[in-house]
Amino acid sequence: MKTDIYTKVTDKIIADLEKGELTWLKPWSAGHAEGRITRPMRHNGLPYSGINVLMLWGAALDAGFLSPCWMTFKQARELGAHVTKGEKGNQVVYANTLTKTEEAEDGSEEERRIPYMKAYTVFNVEQLEGLPEHYYVQPEPVIDPVGRMDHAEGFFTATGADIRHGGNRAFYSSASDHVQMPHFEMFRAPEAYYATLAHEVTHWTKHRKRLERDFGRKRWGDEGYAMEELVAELGAAFLCADLTLTPEPGTDHAAYIQSWLKVLKNNKRAIFSAAAHAQRAADFLHDLQPQAKVVQAAE
Repeated sequence: MKTDIYTKVTDKIIADLEKGELTWLKPWSAGHAEGRITRPMRHNGLPYSGINVLMLWGAALDAGFLSPCWMTFKQARELGAHVTKGEKGNQVVYANTLTKTEEAEDGSEEERRIPYMKAYTVFNVEQLEGLPEHYYVQPEPVIDPVGRMDHAEGFFTATGADIRHGGNRAFYSSASDHVQMPHFEMFRAPEAYYATLAHEVTHWTKHRKRLERDFGRKRWGDEGYAMEELVAELGAAFLCADLTLTPEPGTDHAAYIQSWLKVLKNNKRAIFSAAAHAQRAADFLHDLQPQAKVVQAAE
C-alpha cells in the first residue's frame, strides 16, 4: 500500500488521546439525530466492524455527519448518485489472507497463509447527491427508553456470564470467572450501568474457555494490561452502539489514556489488533443470544 494506513489511523487516535478525547466515545456527544447511536453502515444496511467502526465514527465527528451510512463512488454511481463537488472520501480497510504454496526443505509443498490489508475510499451519504430518498431519511428510534433497558438486560443475561452485585467496584475476576458490579442503584443512569457491564463482560470473553485472549500481562499497568483494557473499552463501545446505549467516559480513563498512548506509540498496529479482538468479543457475545442460537440450529 502506498499509504501506511496503520500509521495514519494510529496517529489520529494518538492525537485525540493527547487531547484527552476518546475517539470511540465522541460520537455520543456529537449531535447525532435523536441521540440514537449506531455503527457505521454500508449502502446495503450491513454494519461495518472492527477498526472501520472507529475510523468512520471519527470521520463522521470531524465532518459533522449525522447519517451513519457510507458507500463507495461506484456504489453511489450504480444508484444514480454522484459525489458533491469538493467532497473528499474517507478510507476504510479490508483484511484478508493470501494462500501461497511453497516448497519445504524436504521437497514437499506446503501452503502458507499471508495476511494483507487493503484500503479503499467511502463517502458518507451526506456527501452524495441524487441518491434514492430513503438514504437521506433519519430513522426514528425503534426502542423506547424503557424497552431499551429491558433489551440490554436481556442481552447480558443471555450471555450466561456469572454477574454478581455488591461493593463499589466493577471488575472481572479470572480466578473465579465472574463479573462483579456495584448495585444498579449506585449508577447515575441506566446507560452508565450497562456501559460498565459491557466493559466487564468483554473482559469475561478473554477466559480460556471462551476466546482465550492473552497479551502477556505480567503486572498491573504493563502493556499487556493496557491492551486488554483497550480491547474491553472498544468492545463496550461496539456493544453500546449495537444496543443503542449512550455510555460516558469512566473515571479511570485519564489514567488509562497514558498507558494507551504508550502502547499505540510503540506499535502502530496495536489499535488494529485491539479493534479486531474487540470485534471478536462482541461477535462472541451476540452469538450467545437466543435469536443467534435459533439461526445456528437451523443451519
